Amino acid sequence: MNGRPISGASVDAHSHRSKGILALLLGVLLLAVTACGGGGGSDSGSGDGKGKDSGQADTKSSQAVVTIAPKDGADDVATSGALKVTAAKGKLTEVKVEDTKGNPVDGKITGGGAGWTPSTHLASATKYKVHAVAKDADGHESAEESAFTTLTPKNTFVGIYTPDNGAKVGVGMPFSVHFTRGITHPEDVEKAITIKTEPAVDVKGHWFGNDRLDFRPQEYWKSGTKVTVNLNLDGVEGRPGVYGKQAKTVTFTIGRDQVSTVDAKTHKMVVKRDGKVYKTIPITTGKPGYDTWNGQMVISERLRVTRMNGETVGYGGEYDIKDVPDAQRLTNSGTFIHGNYWGGGAFGNYNASHGCIGLRDVRGGGDRSVPAGWFFDHSMIGDVVIVKNSHDRTVAPDNGLNGWNMSWEKWIA
Repeated sequence: MNGRPISGASVDAHSHRSKGILALLLGVLLLAVTACGGGGGSDSGSGDGKGKDSGQADTKSSQAVVTIAPKDGADDVATSGALKVTAAKGKLTEVKVEDTKGNPVDGKITGGGAGWTPSTHLASATKYKVHAVAKDADGHESAEESAFTTLTPKNTFVGIYTPDNGAKVGVGMPFSVHFTRGITHPEDVEKAITIKTEPAVDVKGHWFGNDRLDFRPQEYWKSGTKVTVNLNLDGVEGRPGVYGKQAKTVTFTIGRDQVSTVDAKTHKMVVKRDGKVYKTIPITTGKPGYDTWNGQMVISERLRVTRMNGETVGYGGEYDIKDVPDAQRLTNSGTFIHGNYWGGGAFGNYNASHGCIGLRDVRGGGDRSVPAGWFFDHSMIGDVVIVKNSHDRTVAPDNGLNGWNMSWEKWIA
Protein backbone atom coordinates (compact mmCIF):
# COMPACT_ATOMS: atom_id res chain seq x y z
CA MET A 1 0.00 0.00 0.00
CA ASN A 2 1.38 3.22 -1.01
CA GLY A 3 1.06 5.83 1.73
CA ARG A 4 1.65 9.53 1.35
CA PRO A 5 3.30 11.25 4.14
CA ILE A 6 1.62 14.37 5.53
CA SER A 7 2.89 17.32 3.70
CA GLY A 8 5.08 19.63 5.69
CA ALA A 9 3.33 22.53 4.04
CA SER A 10 0.00 21.41 5.47
CA VAL A 11 1.40 21.26 9.04
CA ASP A 12 2.82 24.74 8.85
CA ALA A 13 -0.46 26.18 7.60
CA HIS A 14 -2.35 24.71 10.57
CA SER A 15 0.21 26.09 13.01
CA HIS A 16 -0.05 29.56 11.55
CA ARG A 17 -3.82 29.55 11.86
CA SER A 18 -3.58 28.55 15.52
CA LYS A 19 -1.12 31.34 16.26
CA GLY A 20 -3.39 33.83 14.47
CA ILE A 21 -6.35 32.95 16.63
CA LEU A 22 -4.21 33.13 19.79
CA ALA A 23 -2.94 36.55 18.82
CA LEU A 24 -6.46 37.76 18.19
CA LEU A 25 -7.60 36.54 21.63
CA LEU A 26 -4.63 38.17 23.32
CA GLY A 27 -5.44 41.40 21.53
CA VAL A 28 -9.04 41.38 22.71
CA LEU A 29 -7.92 40.58 26.24
CA LEU A 30 -5.37 43.39 26.21
CA LEU A 31 -7.98 45.81 24.92
CA ALA A 32 -10.31 44.80 27.72
CA VAL A 33 -7.58 45.34 30.31
CA THR A 34 -6.84 48.75 28.85
CA ALA A 35 -10.51 49.72 28.93
CA CYS A 36 -10.92 48.67 32.59
CA GLY A 37 -7.70 49.98 34.01
CA GLY A 38 -7.24 53.13 31.99
CA GLY A 39 -4.31 53.21 29.70
CA GLY A 40 -1.53 55.73 29.67
CA GLY A 41 -2.91 57.54 26.64
CA SER A 42 -3.39 61.33 26.78
CA ASP A 43 -7.17 61.01 26.41
CA SER A 44 -7.71 58.81 29.45
CA GLY A 45 -7.06 59.08 33.17
CA SER A 46 -3.91 57.52 34.45
CA GLY A 47 -3.97 54.63 36.83
CA ASP A 48 -3.05 56.85 39.81
CA GLY A 49 -6.70 57.82 40.58
CA LYS A 50 -6.34 61.41 39.35
CA GLY A 51 -8.44 61.05 36.27
CA LYS A 52 -10.94 63.60 34.95
CA ASP A 53 -14.01 61.35 35.37
CA SER A 54 -16.74 63.83 36.52
CA GLY A 55 -19.13 61.02 37.44
CA GLN A 56 -17.03 59.88 40.38
CA ALA A 57 -18.92 60.03 43.81
CA ASP A 58 -18.04 62.79 46.30
CA THR A 59 -17.10 61.03 49.52
CA LYS A 60 -15.77 64.03 51.44
CA SER A 61 -17.02 64.02 55.08
CA SER A 62 -18.67 67.01 56.76
CA GLN A 63 -16.51 69.31 58.86
CA ALA A 64 -19.52 70.31 61.02
CA VAL A 65 -19.46 69.00 64.59
CA VAL A 66 -22.73 68.66 66.55
CA THR A 67 -22.58 68.50 70.34
CA ILE A 68 -25.58 67.55 72.52
CA ALA A 69 -25.74 68.04 76.25
CA PRO A 70 -26.55 66.07 78.30
CA LYS A 71 -24.59 63.15 76.90
CA ASP A 72 -26.27 60.06 75.54
CA GLY A 73 -27.56 57.76 78.28
CA ALA A 74 -27.49 60.38 81.03
CA ASP A 75 -30.07 60.20 83.80
CA ASP A 76 -31.12 62.39 86.73
CA VAL A 77 -30.92 65.35 84.34
CA ALA A 78 -32.13 68.76 85.50
CA THR A 79 -35.42 69.86 83.96
CA SER A 80 -34.13 73.37 83.20
CA GLY A 81 -30.79 74.55 81.86
CA ALA A 82 -29.24 71.17 81.06
CA LEU A 83 -30.45 70.59 77.49
CA LYS A 84 -28.27 72.38 74.94
CA VAL A 85 -27.32 71.68 71.32
CA THR A 86 -24.37 73.41 69.63
CA ALA A 87 -22.55 73.27 66.29
CA ALA A 88 -18.88 73.96 65.47
CA LYS A 89 -17.44 74.43 61.97
CA GLY A 90 -21.00 74.58 60.67
CA LYS A 91 -24.55 75.67 61.38
CA LEU A 92 -27.48 73.78 62.86
CA THR A 93 -30.26 73.19 60.35
CA GLU A 94 -32.55 70.87 62.31
CA VAL A 95 -33.09 70.01 65.97
CA LYS A 96 -35.84 67.65 67.06
CA VAL A 97 -36.54 66.82 70.71
CA GLU A 98 -39.42 64.66 71.90
CA ASP A 99 -40.37 62.32 74.72
CA THR A 100 -41.14 58.64 74.28
CA LYS A 101 -44.80 59.42 73.58
CA GLY A 102 -43.87 61.68 70.69
CA ASN A 103 -44.64 64.93 72.48
CA PRO A 104 -42.28 67.57 71.04
CA VAL A 105 -40.22 70.10 72.97
CA ASP A 106 -40.33 73.51 71.34
CA GLY A 107 -37.14 75.48 70.96
CA LYS A 108 -35.26 77.75 68.58
CA ILE A 109 -31.95 77.86 66.77
CA THR A 110 -29.91 80.85 67.91
CA GLY A 111 -26.67 82.60 67.02
CA GLY A 112 -27.15 82.09 63.28
CA GLY A 113 -27.07 78.32 63.71
CA ALA A 114 -24.50 78.09 66.48
CA GLY A 115 -26.88 76.74 69.09
CA TRP A 116 -30.37 75.59 70.06
CA THR A 117 -32.20 75.95 73.37
CA PRO A 118 -35.64 74.75 74.49
CA SER A 119 -38.31 77.40 74.96
CA THR A 120 -39.70 75.69 78.06
CA HIS A 121 -38.66 73.39 80.87
CA LEU A 122 -38.72 69.60 80.59
CA ALA A 123 -41.03 67.25 82.45
CA SER A 124 -39.61 65.28 85.36
CA ALA A 125 -38.95 61.51 85.31
CA THR A 126 -39.20 61.52 81.50
CA LYS A 127 -36.99 60.09 78.76
CA TYR A 128 -36.19 62.38 75.83
CA LYS A 129 -34.60 61.77 72.45
CA VAL A 130 -32.61 64.42 70.55
CA HIS A 131 -31.82 64.46 66.83
CA ALA A 132 -29.70 67.31 65.48
CA VAL A 133 -28.27 68.09 62.03
CA ALA A 134 -25.64 70.68 61.05
CA LYS A 135 -24.21 71.69 57.68
CA ASP A 136 -20.66 72.88 56.96
CA ALA A 137 -19.58 75.62 54.53
CA ASP A 138 -19.48 73.16 51.62
CA GLY A 139 -23.01 71.96 52.28
CA HIS A 140 -22.03 68.63 53.79
CA GLU A 141 -24.28 67.48 56.65
CA SER A 142 -23.42 65.92 59.97
CA ALA A 143 -25.94 64.44 62.42
CA GLU A 144 -25.89 63.50 66.08
CA GLU A 145 -28.41 61.79 68.38
CA SER A 146 -28.77 61.43 72.12
CA ALA A 147 -31.23 60.09 74.69
CA PHE A 148 -31.44 61.00 78.37
CA THR A 149 -33.82 60.85 81.33
CA THR A 150 -34.76 63.73 83.61
CA LEU A 151 -34.66 63.59 87.38
CA THR A 152 -37.34 62.13 89.63
CA PRO A 153 -38.02 64.79 92.30
CA LYS A 154 -38.20 63.92 95.99
CA ASN A 155 -40.21 67.03 96.86
CA THR A 156 -43.11 68.32 94.78
CA PHE A 157 -45.88 70.92 94.69
CA VAL A 158 -49.19 71.36 92.90
CA GLY A 159 -51.52 74.26 92.23
CA ILE A 160 -55.06 74.16 93.63
CA TYR A 161 -57.11 76.28 91.25
CA THR A 162 -60.49 77.89 90.82
CA PRO A 163 -62.81 77.90 88.88
CA ASP A 164 -63.31 74.22 88.22
CA ASN A 165 -62.73 72.72 84.81
CA GLY A 166 -65.80 73.13 82.60
CA ALA A 167 -67.43 75.75 84.83
CA LYS A 168 -69.58 78.65 83.68
CA VAL A 169 -68.80 81.70 85.81
CA GLY A 170 -69.58 85.39 86.20
CA VAL A 171 -67.70 88.26 84.58
CA GLY A 172 -65.60 88.97 87.68
CA MET A 173 -64.05 85.51 88.02
CA PRO A 174 -60.24 85.44 88.03
CA PHE A 175 -58.26 82.25 87.51
CA SER A 176 -56.70 81.77 90.92
CA VAL A 177 -54.02 79.23 91.87
CA HIS A 178 -52.94 78.39 95.43
CA PHE A 179 -49.66 76.45 95.58
CA THR A 180 -49.05 73.79 98.18
CA ARG A 181 -45.50 75.07 98.75
CA GLY A 182 -44.18 78.61 98.92
CA ILE A 183 -42.68 79.62 95.57
CA THR A 184 -39.25 81.29 95.42
CA HIS A 185 -38.90 81.11 91.61
CA PRO A 186 -42.12 82.94 90.68
CA GLU A 187 -41.10 83.86 87.13
CA ASP A 188 -40.49 80.21 86.19
CA VAL A 189 -43.81 79.13 87.68
CA GLU A 190 -45.79 81.96 86.07
CA LYS A 191 -44.18 81.26 82.68
CA ALA A 192 -45.42 77.66 82.93
CA ILE A 193 -49.07 78.78 83.14
CA THR A 194 -50.47 80.02 79.83
CA ILE A 195 -53.95 81.40 79.19
CA LYS A 196 -55.71 81.71 75.84
CA THR A 197 -59.11 83.27 75.32
CA GLU A 198 -61.73 83.41 72.59
CA PRO A 199 -62.23 86.20 71.72
CA ALA A 200 -58.67 87.24 72.48
CA VAL A 201 -58.03 89.49 75.47
CA ASP A 202 -54.84 90.34 77.34
CA VAL A 203 -54.67 88.40 80.63
CA LYS A 204 -51.97 89.02 83.23
CA GLY A 205 -50.97 87.36 86.47
CA HIS A 206 -50.36 88.89 89.90
CA TRP A 207 -48.75 87.26 92.94
CA PHE A 208 -50.28 87.57 96.40
CA GLY A 209 -47.46 86.45 98.69
CA ASN A 210 -45.43 83.44 97.57
CA ASP A 211 -48.22 80.87 97.33
CA ARG A 212 -51.03 82.47 95.32
CA LEU A 213 -51.15 83.61 91.69
CA ASP A 214 -54.28 85.19 90.16
CA PHE A 215 -54.93 85.97 86.49
CA ARG A 216 -57.43 88.48 85.12
CA PRO A 217 -57.96 90.91 82.22
CA GLN A 218 -57.88 94.68 82.69
CA GLU A 219 -61.69 94.94 82.76
CA TYR A 220 -64.39 92.42 83.63
CA TRP A 221 -64.64 89.54 81.17
CA LYS A 222 -67.07 89.83 78.28
CA SER A 223 -70.01 87.42 78.32
CA GLY A 224 -69.40 84.31 76.27
CA THR A 225 -65.60 84.41 76.50
CA LYS A 226 -64.02 80.96 76.43
CA VAL A 227 -60.89 80.60 78.56
CA THR A 228 -58.29 77.82 78.28
CA VAL A 229 -55.56 77.50 80.90
CA ASN A 230 -52.54 75.20 80.49
CA LEU A 231 -50.91 74.31 83.79
CA ASN A 232 -47.56 73.02 82.54
CA LEU A 233 -46.01 72.76 85.99
CA ASP A 234 -44.51 69.28 85.69
CA GLY A 235 -40.76 69.70 86.12
CA VAL A 236 -40.79 73.39 87.12
CA GLU A 237 -38.47 74.05 90.04
CA GLY A 238 -40.67 76.27 92.18
CA ARG A 239 -38.12 76.49 94.98
CA PRO A 240 -34.72 74.78 95.40
CA GLY A 241 -35.25 71.02 95.14
CA VAL A 242 -39.06 71.29 94.93
CA TYR A 243 -40.67 70.57 91.55
CA GLY A 244 -44.15 70.84 90.13
CA LYS A 245 -45.90 67.61 89.19
CA GLN A 246 -48.94 68.98 87.34
CA ALA A 247 -49.71 68.97 83.64
CA LYS A 248 -53.35 69.86 83.15
CA THR A 249 -55.62 71.87 80.87
CA VAL A 250 -58.53 73.76 82.44
CA THR A 251 -61.34 75.44 80.50
CA PHE A 252 -64.17 77.66 81.65
CA THR A 253 -66.73 79.97 80.06
CA ILE A 254 -67.95 83.41 81.07
CA GLY A 255 -71.72 83.53 81.50
CA ARG A 256 -74.14 86.46 81.43
CA ASP A 257 -72.97 89.83 82.75
CA GLN A 258 -74.38 90.45 86.25
CA VAL A 259 -73.07 93.17 88.56
CA SER A 260 -74.96 94.11 91.74
CA THR A 261 -74.30 97.37 93.59
CA VAL A 262 -75.05 97.62 97.32
CA ASP A 263 -75.53 101.12 98.74
CA ALA A 264 -74.97 101.01 102.50
CA LYS A 265 -76.49 104.49 102.82
CA THR A 266 -79.78 103.90 100.99
CA HIS A 267 -80.00 100.22 102.10
CA LYS A 268 -80.73 99.06 98.57
CA MET A 269 -79.03 96.75 96.07
CA VAL A 270 -79.44 97.31 92.33
CA VAL A 271 -78.91 94.17 90.25
CA LYS A 272 -77.89 94.80 86.63
CA ARG A 273 -77.86 92.29 83.81
CA ASP A 274 -75.91 93.23 80.69
CA GLY A 275 -75.83 96.82 81.89
CA LYS A 276 -79.58 97.14 82.48
CA VAL A 277 -81.41 97.23 85.80
CA TYR A 278 -82.75 93.74 86.48
CA LYS A 279 -84.05 94.11 90.04
CA THR A 280 -83.82 96.41 93.07
CA ILE A 281 -83.69 94.66 96.44
CA PRO A 282 -83.89 96.09 99.99
CA ILE A 283 -80.87 95.07 102.09
CA THR A 284 -79.09 95.65 105.38
CA THR A 285 -75.32 95.95 105.88
CA GLY A 286 -72.95 96.15 108.82
CA LYS A 287 -74.03 98.23 111.78
CA PRO A 288 -71.69 100.85 113.30
CA GLY A 289 -68.51 99.17 114.50
CA TYR A 290 -69.15 96.19 112.20
CA ASP A 291 -69.27 98.07 108.92
CA THR A 292 -69.23 96.13 105.63
CA TRP A 293 -66.17 96.41 103.40
CA ASN A 294 -66.42 98.82 100.48
CA GLY A 295 -65.24 97.79 97.03
CA GLN A 296 -65.66 95.18 94.32
CA MET A 297 -66.20 91.67 95.62
CA VAL A 298 -66.65 88.41 93.71
CA ILE A 299 -68.90 85.52 94.73
CA SER A 300 -66.50 82.64 95.46
CA GLU A 301 -68.74 80.09 97.20
CA ARG A 302 -72.49 79.32 97.29
CA LEU A 303 -74.22 77.49 100.17
CA ARG A 304 -77.96 76.83 100.37
CA VAL A 305 -77.57 76.65 104.14
CA THR A 306 -74.59 77.16 106.44
CA ARG A 307 -73.65 77.83 110.05
CA MET A 308 -72.30 81.25 111.04
CA ASN A 309 -70.47 81.49 114.35
CA GLY A 310 -69.00 84.78 115.57
CA GLU A 311 -66.05 82.98 117.12
CA THR A 312 -64.71 82.00 113.67
CA VAL A 313 -64.34 85.65 112.64
CA GLY A 314 -63.17 87.16 115.90
CA TYR A 315 -66.55 88.25 117.26
CA GLY A 316 -66.56 85.90 120.22
CA GLY A 317 -69.94 84.49 121.14
CA GLU A 318 -71.99 87.36 119.75
CA TYR A 319 -73.89 85.03 117.44
CA ASP A 320 -74.13 81.41 116.42
CA ILE A 321 -76.74 80.77 113.74
CA LYS A 322 -76.81 77.16 112.56
CA ASP A 323 -79.16 77.51 109.59
CA VAL A 324 -78.29 80.65 107.63
CA PRO A 325 -80.02 80.22 104.22
CA ASP A 326 -78.93 81.24 100.72
CA ALA A 327 -75.37 82.25 101.65
CA GLN A 328 -72.81 83.40 99.08
CA ARG A 329 -69.23 84.14 100.13
CA LEU A 330 -67.57 87.47 99.21
CA THR A 331 -64.36 87.42 101.28
CA ASN A 332 -62.06 84.93 102.96
CA SER A 333 -62.52 86.84 106.21
CA GLY A 334 -66.18 85.88 106.44
CA THR A 335 -68.21 88.44 104.50
CA PHE A 336 -71.30 86.89 102.88
CA ILE A 337 -74.36 88.13 101.08
CA HIS A 338 -77.01 85.87 102.58
CA GLY A 339 -80.58 85.25 103.58
CA ASN A 340 -81.73 86.66 106.92
CA TYR A 341 -84.96 85.51 108.60
CA TRP A 342 -84.32 87.25 111.96
CA GLY A 343 -83.72 90.84 110.80
CA GLY A 344 -87.24 92.19 111.30
CA GLY A 345 -87.68 95.61 109.70
CA ALA A 346 -83.98 96.30 109.00
CA PHE A 347 -84.15 95.55 105.25
CA GLY A 348 -84.23 98.80 103.30
CA ASN A 349 -84.27 100.86 106.53
CA TYR A 350 -81.13 100.54 108.64
CA ASN A 351 -77.89 98.56 108.98
CA ALA A 352 -78.03 95.76 111.54
CA SER A 353 -75.54 93.02 110.58
CA HIS A 354 -72.04 92.14 111.78
CA GLY A 355 -70.57 93.05 108.39
CA CYS A 356 -72.47 90.80 106.00
CA ILE A 357 -75.06 91.93 103.46
CA GLY A 358 -78.47 90.63 104.56
CA LEU A 359 -81.50 89.99 102.34
CA ARG A 360 -84.93 89.06 103.70
CA ASP A 361 -85.53 85.33 103.78
CA VAL A 362 -87.60 82.68 105.55
CA ARG A 363 -86.25 80.05 107.88
CA GLY A 364 -85.12 77.05 105.86
CA GLY A 365 -85.04 79.11 102.64
CA GLY A 366 -88.10 77.36 101.27
CA ASP A 367 -89.67 80.43 99.65
CA ARG A 368 -87.74 81.17 96.46
CA SER A 369 -89.73 84.32 95.72
CA VAL A 370 -88.37 86.28 98.69
CA PRO A 371 -85.33 88.56 97.99
CA ALA A 372 -82.64 86.20 99.30
CA GLY A 373 -84.07 83.16 97.50
CA TRP A 374 -84.48 85.09 94.26
CA PHE A 375 -80.96 86.51 94.38
CA PHE A 376 -79.38 83.14 95.16
CA ASP A 377 -81.20 81.46 92.27
CA HIS A 378 -80.13 84.23 89.88
CA SER A 379 -76.44 84.29 90.88
CA MET A 380 -73.35 82.25 90.05
CA ILE A 381 -69.72 81.92 91.11
CA GLY A 382 -67.83 84.88 89.67
CA ASP A 383 -70.65 87.44 89.83
CA VAL A 384 -69.61 90.86 91.11
CA VAL A 385 -71.11 92.56 94.17
CA ILE A 386 -69.99 96.19 94.69
CA VAL A 387 -70.43 97.91 98.04
CA LYS A 388 -70.35 101.69 98.31
CA ASN A 389 -71.04 104.34 100.98
CA SER A 390 -70.03 102.10 103.88
CA HIS A 391 -67.96 103.58 106.69
CA ASP A 392 -65.26 100.93 106.37
CA ARG A 393 -62.24 100.90 104.05
CA THR A 394 -61.99 99.14 100.69
CA VAL A 395 -61.57 95.38 100.90
CA ALA A 396 -58.01 94.08 100.34
CA PRO A 397 -57.44 92.61 96.85
CA ASP A 398 -56.34 89.27 98.29
CA ASN A 399 -59.25 88.96 100.73
CA GLY A 400 -61.25 86.66 98.49
CA LEU A 401 -61.16 86.85 94.69
CA ASN A 402 -61.15 90.63 94.85
CA GLY A 403 -58.19 91.71 92.75
CA TRP A 404 -60.44 94.18 90.91
CA ASN A 405 -59.75 96.61 93.76
CA MET A 406 -56.20 96.96 92.48
CA SER A 407 -55.45 99.25 89.53
CA TRP A 408 -54.23 97.62 86.32
CA GLU A 409 -50.90 99.46 86.67
CA LYS A 410 -50.31 97.90 90.08
CA TRP A 411 -51.62 94.54 88.93
CA ILE A 412 -49.03 94.19 86.16
CA ALA A 413 -46.17 95.91 88.02
